Amino acid sequence: MSEGSWIRKMFEEGIALKQRFGAENVFDLSLGNPIMEPPVEFLRELKQLAEDPLPGMHRYMENAGYITTRAAVAAQLSSDTKPGFSADDIIMTCGAAGALNVVLGTLLERGDEVIVFAPYFVEYIHYINRFYGVTKIVPSDEQFIPRLDALDAAIGPRTKAIIINSPNNPTGVVYSEVFLKQLGELLRNKEKQFGTQISIISDEPYRKIIFDSLKYSSPLCHHPQSIIVTSHSKDLALPGERIGYIAVNPQYSQKKELIDGLIYCNRTLGFVNAPALMQHIVGRLQGVTVPVAEYEQKRNFLYESLTVMGYSLVKPQGAFYMFPKSPIEDDVAFVRELQQWQVLTVPGRGFGSPGYFRISYCVDERTIKGALAGFRKAALKVKLG
Repeated sequence: MSEGSWIRKMFEEGIALKQRFGAENVFDLSLGNPIMEPPVEFLRELKQLAEDPLPGMHRYMENAGYITTRAAVAAQLSSDTKPGFSADDIIMTCGAAGALNVVLGTLLERGDEVIVFAPYFVEYIHYINRFYGVTKIVPSDEQFIPRLDALDAAIGPRTKAIIINSPNNPTGVVYSEVFLKQLGELLRNKEKQFGTQISIISDEPYRKIIFDSLKYSSPLCHHPQSIIVTSHSKDLALPGERIGYIAVNPQYSQKKELIDGLIYCNRTLGFVNAPALMQHIVGRLQGVTVPVAEYEQKRNFLYESLTVMGYSLVKPQGAFYMFPKSPIEDDVAFVRELQQWQVLTVPGRGFGSPGYFRISYCVDERTIKGALAGFRKAALKVKLG
């Protein structure tokens, strides 16, 4: 608890600032909590189920989830990423966080190692600790692409899994097909070297939020021991509904044993099964997403505004985050400076990368435009511009 999330700390400090200056005068770019409403298709399905409920739709179900929902997810994944998925490869979960806990609870024995690339979503480490795993942090390069040479050196006989996140939180970087191919080759060589199996756990809640006409590349095509964990929090703007799934690569060795373990952990960790109503709805919306162009427009506006001011940052390719370099070495001190101008961001050390800070732009245009004056004044104070 003493090492709690910097995101949560900024949220609490934001409450204090809003009480002091008024909510309309505080520009909160700290949370990845999208203000965008769910697509109209969601509301249509919700209304349909409310007015004409399915018989037994609120009863217990298989712990893996409704077969119709899992079949719909499998069909969409077969179309989008890799052919061959069936309903038996899918487990519906309480969001991506629930999915990741279920996977780690299934895979890990005490002392097993999980590799995480910095910058990372800090909750990963807490989840790994929960199951008595050991986290090994591997750095990324200046473009926030994981360094394969450092990964090579970090993998050992106790390495059980690697967590990847693309599009990435907090950087917005999207991993390329070339990178994932090289990653798969490296892992297969290490599996031969140590006589082990190393799983890729791919955290993908932002998979459908990609810009510049880029195409999503999946690890499923490059490593048989790959597992997808994801949610509809971002692509359908449903973070409060806690609905997601696990998808196991159809080519995963010992797949049936793994899936049996995932279903067992889904039940015994207390999730039991994903919410019934949301399963019925999202099963019909696998081809639907929020208007990504709106996020891309906000990305363009904010990126251009910050670079003109002199900030140094990698242009995001997806998600709805930016990760600029802090103009001063102490990222916490710079985040405090921004707070003097009622702008809320999160220090990079909260993501394992001191010297940067995270901006979340899944907010309204008024908040983004209102924050610019604070960014400009802070930049001038440290003589950026």
